[in-house]
Amino acid sequence: MNKNIYSVAQLNKYVKNMFAQDFMLNHISIKGEVSNCKYHSTGHIYFTLKDQSGTLSCVMFRGNRSGLNFQMKEGDKVIVTGNVDVYEKTGSYQLYAKEIQLDGAGNLYLQFEALKKQLQEMGMFAEEYKQPIPKYARTVGIVTAKTGAAIQDIRNVASRRNPGVQLILYPATVQGEGAAETIVAGIEALDRYGVDVIIVGRGGGSIEDLWAFNEEIVARAIFECKTPIVSAVGHEVDWTIADYVSDYRAPTPSAAAEICVFELALAQQNLMQYQIRMERVLRHHISTIREKLLFHSKRITLLSPQHKMQEMARRLSDLYDKMRYSIENRFKDRRNRLMLLAKSLESNSPLRKMESGFAYVEDAKERRLVSVSDVKKGDTLAIHLKDGKIDATIDEVTIKHE
Repeated sequence: MNKNIYSVAQLNKYVKNMFAQDFMLNHISIKGEVSNCKYHSTGHIYFTLKDQSGTLSCVMFRGNRSGLNFQMKEGDKVIVTGNVDVYEKTGSYQLYAKEIQLDGAGNLYLQFEALKKQLQEMGMFAEEYKQPIPKYARTVGIVTAKTGAAIQDIRNVASRRNPGVQLILYPATVQGEGAAETIVAGIEALDRYGVDVIIVGRGGGSIEDLWAFNEEIVARAIFECKTPIVSAVGHEVDWTIADYVSDYRAPTPSAAAEICVFELALAQQNLMQYQIRMERVLRHHISTIREKLLFHSKRITLLSPQHKMQEMARRLSDLYDKMRYSIENRFKDRRNRLMLLAKSLESNSPLRKMESGFAYVEDAKERRLVSVSDVKKGDTLAIHLKDGKIDATIDEVTIKHE
């Protein structure tokens, strides 16, 4: 009986050709857990994929590293896409990876990071594009599920803080297929309606549950909305792309309601405080103006012609009083001096002396005689006494010698 005998190399080549002709093995995706991961100095990556039942050797050549956008490590759950081929030298087959993605949530996280980076580079997270949240909103639009916990939390907070604020709900699908489109429709509808502020959100969940708020169309709708938007997706630790693009990120739907619905009692208290402050400021202002008016009124009075005339009249009166006082004092002084002179004259009067027995003698020319040398024998004299005059003729002149 004749039979064909093949070499090891022939068999390996035959098997390799069979692998090459199999369409499925030329483009296949395998999922599993990474083990024995080694980054070679040549740039190639060698690792093993395993699951509960088996293992598979894998390699990613340096030229295909662009298909890997994360640092692969032991224990990662991945999906490897590539082709299965035989390594003829050892006769073993392995998966030649062209693309590697994290499986499940890990892959979604990579998509999240990639979109976040892209939108951030476009400037959609920039603070200069953030709109201020109105402090006293009268209408609050809400984009969320109509039966979820989020809308109930928002209603409870709003009714407690200010039942007068109108809440307008756009019931949206917040999870699953088509959710992103209904969220976008809700944002656009409420923006057209003209509410004061919009809350976009839902309750907590896994990254898969919240994925609708990581879609690019939702991010662009929030960015292009003319109405300020507060995002409230999940719990405090949950972050979505919507949180980064929105004008304000609230950690929970209840917190969003606290931000968007102003507290009526506090607002009334603030108004009373403002009124008290305004009244105080007005009183101070009026008092200041009154003082200024009084000051200027006094200045006008002081500068008026009538006041000047009164001032001049007062000065003239003062001058008149001073002049009269001065004249009276001068007259009084002169009177006193005159009296003193009169007494002096009286004491020195010839009449007073004549009363004492003295006489006043004149010559014929009525000149007063003070010396015997002024007359001679035969001259006529007039001798005045206190009660009359005696005419006499000089018979003899005697000169007294010392």
